[in-house]
Amino acid sequence: MSSWEDEDSAAAAAAAEATTDVELLKRAWRNEKASPEILRFDSPLVSRVREQIQLLEETLDDFAESGVDDLVVSLYQMDLDRTLFLLRSYLRLRLQKIEKYMMHISKSGDLLSRLSQQEQRFSKSCTEMMEKHLEHSVLSKLPYGYDSVTRQSLSSTEDDMVPEPQLDTFVFCKTKSDVGAFQLDDIGEEVVDLVADDLYVLRYKSIKGLVESGQIDLI
Repeated sequence: MSSWEDEDSAAAAAAAEATTDVELLKRAWRNEKASPEILRFDSPLVSRVREQIQLLEETLDDFAESGVDDLVVSLYQMDLDRTLFLLRSYLRLRLQKIEKYMMHISKSGDLLSRLSQQEQRFSKSCTEMMEKHLEHSVLSKLPYGYDSVTRQSLSSTEDDMVPEPQLDTFVFCKTKSDVGAFQLDDIGEEVVDLVADDLYVLRYKSIKGLVESGQIDLI
């Protein structure tokens, strides 16, 4: 390997090490916000961020007792506020998607596996309450064949009353590394050369695998 390749590898490694948990949370927040479907919950990251929040809160309490300079305290408080905002916004985005697509999520083992344990309990509770509410307020008063929570009538061949995320939605995205020629459709008629750090507008369905593997970030 040449010297410049060694330098590039070292720089890439240094950049990777320099990525903080707050930056990783910001990336997860952006991806979740731009994705039409719910993404996999990053439990280790959220746990680390919560530990950092607790540490910052304890540090600020110590500062208050020891009379540390107000400027230092304000900087730590800003860091704490920013981290709390990101975490709450990330979790709120996920809860909003669960509320919107609870019926769809409840019928998919893959989607359920993307949720945290707390989110799974929340999704189950919401689904049960919605079904009970619809049964008592509407469905029990409809004629036989039209009293399904998920289907319009007996003639329906699929759950046509269940909202689903539109995976064909176009999204803005940025590649994190060279992917090369990438097939966007099933028959190979649409191929794009994905170059590192370039911006693209593509159908989410075509690149969802790259988002899940971390090769592409949504923006």
